[in-house]
Amino acid sequence: MIKSIIRLLAGAILYGGFAVYLYQPYFGSFERFQYVLVVSAVGGGVGCYLLSRRWTKSFFGSFFAGAIYGFGPFMLGLSGYHPAVSVLAASIPWLFLPAGLWPRGKLRALRAVLSLLPFAAVIVFFQAAEHFRFYPVPKGTAIGTIDLLGLLSALVAAKRGPVLIGFYHIPIAALIIGIAMLIKARRLGTIAIIAASIAASFYGQVLSVSPFMWFSIAAVCLSIVIGVGIDGLALTGAADRKWILAAEIIMLSLAIVTLLMASKYFQTFLGLGAGYARGFVESGKMYILGAAAMGILFFMARTQKQLTFVKLILLSCAVGVDIFICAQYVIDCVM
Repeated sequence: MIKSIIRLLAGAILYGGFAVYLYQPYFGSFERFQYVLVVSAVGGGVGCYLLSRRWTKSFFGSFFAGAIYGFGPFMLGLSGYHPAVSVLAASIPWLFLPAGLWPRGKLRALRAVLSLLPFAAVIVFFQAAEHFRFYPVPKGTAIGTIDLLGLLSALVAAKRGPVLIGFYHIPIAALIIGIAMLIKARRLGTIAIIAASIAASFYGQVLSVSPFMWFSIAAVCLSIVIGVGIDGLALTGAADRKWILAAEIIMLSLAIVTLLMASKYFQTFLGLGAGYARGFVESGKMYILGAAAMGILFFMARTQKQLTFVKLILLSCAVGVDIFICAQYVIDCVM
């Protein structure tokens, strides 16, 4: 129990320090209520950390699950809107806690009802905003086809505007492993929640809800899946090399695509696409770093030695560098 509290405090302090580091350059131009953005990033990260503890095995998996949500493209992108929507997004993992901490095998129907709390909160928030003629997100804001670019490069998508979906680069490898584990474990309830929130994100405005805000629910769940995937990669052995190899191939493929896109934009007339090109270059670098990390894991798996802690450190360094560099880039674009 004491160890759990110490780890929680350590995670919260690291989240807090990073949030201040990201937003501090803009404190001079902040309105008083904009300081809520710092609290929201930390609160969302801590909530996701706590929620993930039920499924992740290590502190590292939980820590990065929280960091990927609290400082991911979606949450940071909300900084371009009224801070109230950041508070809503930060509350989503906390609203999942009653269902997540519910005893297994007991009153599953009630647990299913509790899982709907985040959906209800999103509806209530926007219904109340509509009633008081308060529009924290401009009407008509939705996820368009071009916003899917965020699935390839959040850095390039951030140049276009604050509607950001997807994640950073190296966590995609852990996401692949985590989704495979989710399907194999037949977590049908979790899969249904993710599918429903993503579908609602693209459907259109219903009950006055800005459609892309439904993605906050999927972002929480998928951040935890990434945390589980990090643990899964650390526990891989010789029999799991095909999964590591698949993740490495995907990382290399994405690196090639992003670097080719960078080349294309650098060649645009009068260099008008240079901003997008630099984003693609940075994304390409991160994908190459991810491929290198997967390659090291692949050869470590061949040694027949577990080396779980060493693998966790390797993954933590790679994912940490990705978040540190890319979060700052996103904030600079959005603010």
